[in-house]
Amino acid sequence: MAPLNILHVLRAPVGGLFRHVLDLARGQIERGHRVGVVADSLTGATAAEKALNELAPSLALGLSRCPMHRHVHPADMLALAHVMGRLRETQADVVHGHGAKGGAYGRLTFGQRAVRAYTPHGGSLLFSHDDLAGKVYLTTERLLMRRGDLYLFESQFSAETFRRKIGAPPGTVRIVHNGVSRAEFEPIPLAPDATDLIFMGEMRALKGVDLLIEAVAQLRQSGRSVTATLVGDGPDIAAFRAQVERLNLSAGIGFRPPMPARQAQALGRVMVMPSRMESLPYVVLETAAAGKPLIATRVGGIPEIYGPLAGQLVQPDDANALAEAIAACLDDLSSAAKTAKQLQERVAAAFSVEAMVEGVLAAYQDALKQQPGRC
Repeated sequence: MAPLNILHVLRAPVGGLFRHVLDLARGQIERGHRVGVVADSLTGATAAEKALNELAPSLALGLSRCPMHRHVHPADMLALAHVMGRLRETQADVVHGHGAKGGAYGRLTFGQRAVRAYTPHGGSLLFSHDDLAGKVYLTTERLLMRRGDLYLFESQFSAETFRRKIGAPPGTVRIVHNGVSRAEFEPIPLAPDATDLIFMGEMRALKGVDLLIEAVAQLRQSGRSVTATLVGDGPDIAAFRAQVERLNLSAGIGFRPPMPARQAQALGRVMVMPSRMESLPYVVLETAAAGKPLIATRVGGIPEIYGPLAGQLVQPDDANALAEAIAACLDDLSSAAKTAKQLQERVAAAFSVEAMVEGVLAAYQDALKQQPGRC
């Protein structure tokens, strides 16, 4: 494959989307491609700054940051102008937008020959036509759809959701699963003060943290001294702290700030992912790779990760079902460990970073073949 000039555009350098871009950029650079990144300057804080600064020396097309607001904002035109300027400077063959805002900026570019690729990463797909905000975002996606040349989905679920809520995308469409690295299959020793349960992720209702807190409350009321550590930050963290206080769970549930995945995994015996909605979450892949017992809900692309083990998944939005699953797991950790081993083997075989990078690059090539010219 001839070297490509690739420009990745994303808004918030946080969470699974950010990890995906970092892994993809590194893999593309290792294969001889010239890569650049454009990201929001308003979010991410110290952790994002550190990760981007570590990547920057390898970016032949450079790193730039500008203000990108989460919702529609007058400054969006300035951000689009910034992306257009970077596209001209880099003479990119591919501009790859990630998430709703990154995807919008990438697809709104014009006057260049670059293939316009888009990976939603959940984003607008999390909205519904039932409310005003959802109507606005999904209608915007429909209007932008014809501007895309390549649509990349990290799960079959995301691809089907896009078609159902927005429509059948034109051009090249590919499903390329997220992947984890070989280093993530090393076992993680438990910290001396590890709790029974660990949650890691963004603190928002969508992640079901309130359900986990309610489940722990039920278990403690039944006489089980279950403990949990909640790692992360987000818009609903104050509500979750208040819920813990209201249910008198401060002695059993502790909060910790965001930290690297493997560091967080050492803080609990069993990972719990009680999400109400997901695409193809890295937390599941990371936990499975480490061979750690995992309780997750049957939402989004998670059944695609579990495959024949999907019967182990828990009904979403059900604190009672979650409490039962936690009790069963803690009562038989040896069986949980066996299931974790099976899931680890499945992830090792089907969800690697190498396969992800190669799949995305192959999709770029397919899209480029369909684009002999660009106006």
